[in-house]
Amino acid sequence: MNFAMWKKALTVIPNVSKEEWDKLDIISKWLISSRAAVLLMTLLSAVLAGLFAWHDGYKINLLIWFILVIGLVLSHAANNIFNDYTDYSRGVDKDNYYRTLYGPQPVADGLMTKRQHLTYFAITGLLSLACGIALVVISGGGLTWLLLGLGAFFVLFYTWPLKYIALGEISVLIVWGPLMVGGGYFVLTHVWSWNVIWASLPYVLGVTTVIFGKHIDKMLIDKAKKIFTLPVLIGEKAARYAVLVMMALPYLLVLVFIFTRYFTPVLILVFVAVPTLLKLVPQFLKPKPETRPEGFPDGQGGWPLYFAPQGFVNTRAFGTWFMLAMILDVVIRVAFPHFWVL
Repeated sequence: MNFAMWKKALTVIPNVSKEEWDKLDIISKWLISSRAAVLLMTLLSAVLAGLFAWHDGYKINLLIWFILVIGLVLSHAANNIFNDYTDYSRGVDKDNYYRTLYGPQPVADGLMTKRQHLTYFAITGLLSLACGIALVVISGGGLTWLLLGLGAFFVLFYTWPLKYIALGEISVLIVWGPLMVGGGYFVLTHVWSWNVIWASLPYVLGVTTVIFGKHIDKMLIDKAKKIFTLPVLIGEKAARYAVLVMMALPYLLVLVFIFTRYFTPVLILVFVAVPTLLKLVPQFLKPKPETRPEGFPDGQGGWPLYFAPQGFVNTRAFGTWFMLAMILDVVIRVAFPHFWVL
């Protein structure tokens, strides 16, 4: 077992040679193939579902919450694996496409065969499906069946055709918000709450900026390959400004939720992340440079991606403080149920 590689694969998408790959254990290979470093965003959405349930006064079953977290993370992993398989099969990853530049694409790089790659997808997808069916049985069906079906739909069809028709970014917003947080909340409480959907937006918008940034980074080559992402349709400048709006809006939304007393004032903690945002604003006000700026990271987590890693830095900063503030908010709500309520 290569524990050092496990740790590395959970923080970056490591580049490995065929020789190195052949020496890795199966867990390391799965972590690299599923791009495990980005699964953190899904983990946080699943955790948020439980925190919102506690925040609203529900007693949740920790086993069900655990199954929910594992199921959602496996679903995201399955999507990443299938994404690479679909792009390779459609010829997208040829000619130094971005995906093969910032991290290994197992099939395109000759690390595994298409059959092996599909096997990874099938096993990961079936485990995710098993978690989903378990949650359906426990919750008694109904809306949970619909949520499971929608999850399967986005796993199978995000890469094609949704990403090709400017629905990829919107899909991310729907999946990480209403589907993961709102749906997870429903599974845990048997209640659909629009308050939770709106209150999850500060975090979900951050996740969306990462995919938006990545699609800005590769919009020229996407356009050439007839992949019409939203940045391709609206143009680079409009896309950059859209990202800035999505980075700033969460702070305004937090203030609104504090004013309406859904959140306690402890959520002001998220403003600790404002300096990180301010450092990134100048980069998004200008087009992507033609060459890597001096000091900008290269390869893993960096160039040739430019806006995506900076979006991730902002999301990590805001998301960390948002999660910490939510935990404190839950503690306050439980300890002082009559504090800061309408």
